[in-house]
Amino acid sequence: MEFATKLIHAGIEPDPTTGAVMTPIFQTSTYAQESPGKHKGYEYSRTHNPTRTVLQNNLAALENGKHGLCYATGLAATDAVMKLLKPGDEVVASNDLYGGTYRIFTKIYQEFGIRFHFVKIQSGADVEPYLNSKTKLIWIETPTNPLLQIVDIASVGEVARSKGILFAVDNTFATPFLQNPLSLGADIVMHSLTKYMAGHSDVVMGALVVKDDELHQKLAFIQNASGATPGPMDCFLVLRGLKTLHVRMERHCRNAAEIARFLYHHPKVGHVYYPGLEHHVGHALAASQMNDFGGMVSFTLKNDNLAEAVRVMENLEIFTLAESLGGVESLCTHPASMTHASIPREERERNGLKDTLIRLSVGLEDIRDLKADLEKAIG
Repeated sequence: MEFATKLIHAGIEPDPTTGAVMTPIFQTSTYAQESPGKHKGYEYSRTHNPTRTVLQNNLAALENGKHGLCYATGLAATDAVMKLLKPGDEVVASNDLYGGTYRIFTKIYQEFGIRFHFVKIQSGADVEPYLNSKTKLIWIETPTNPLLQIVDIASVGEVARSKGILFAVDNTFATPFLQNPLSLGADIVMHSLTKYMAGHSDVVMGALVVKDDELHQKLAFIQNASGATPGPMDCFLVLRGLKTLHVRMERHCRNAAEIARFLYHHPKVGHVYYPGLEHHVGHALAASQMNDFGGMVSFTLKNDNLAEAVRVMENLEIFTLAESLGGVESLCTHPASMTHASIPREERERNGLKDTLIRLSVGLEDIRDLKADLEKAIG
């Protein structure tokens, strides 16, 4: 089954009771049982809900996995993975990653005795020096947030597999339309479904997808025991959004590529971060493991002046200054004060994230309007 067909049909059947083509919203907390412990697969909606089951099955198919698990937020999905670990364990993670991920790692789980190594990762060779008998997890993003660095998933997966270490990939920026980390050697794929997967800035949710049955059983236990599960209405919204993921991503990628080229040639723009540009350090690798280059673009101004960068962001009209990304509308974010503010400034700068960086989530508007908006704001 091809990807576009999977989006619309995989794991989704007409409702057996009514024949409804769209998965119903099972807005219920509990289910009738014929006898104590004898039921139709559903007891309580924290544990299982029919709407969530359909979404989880659909996500598993999209990522070429076997099991999907949904959570109330992307960070709740990350939290579930961390609960596989115990005090004394070590984690090697990308040094360019979402600020909320850094926060939960350092402010929550580091306090529980888990040690983190934040490393500039491009391939498995970058990870190996930090591995030892205590290393239990490698966590990466690719493309990374917000510098859009590219990590060789297959290379890192090979190292992880040789050492018996779990390997997790945050696939939020790429989506399964652009890459499938499980097929490249990852054990766990994580998504903030809030972003491109739902696609309409109207829901907050996260997910994990795995192939291994035992790993799924452990994560399903954590999902139920910890209770950070989404409601059926939110699951319905994500299912609805997924049906157009392929057409949305095609437009996101096309618009972002034009915006990146526009910025690259603008006399007042300094550096442009977009893997689709040939000068981008990870361009060739991205071309080899992704189907296109995504809808995210980051840039700095040539004068590298914070006040000037703020002025540009304040003067944008079609690009909305807001947190998040991946919706149909174009958004502009200042990572240093918004999405990555939880990372200490000195660490941000050491990793290449300047206070002057501007991150764009390029939406589905007419490209002429988006370029005109940037031209007017930059001046």
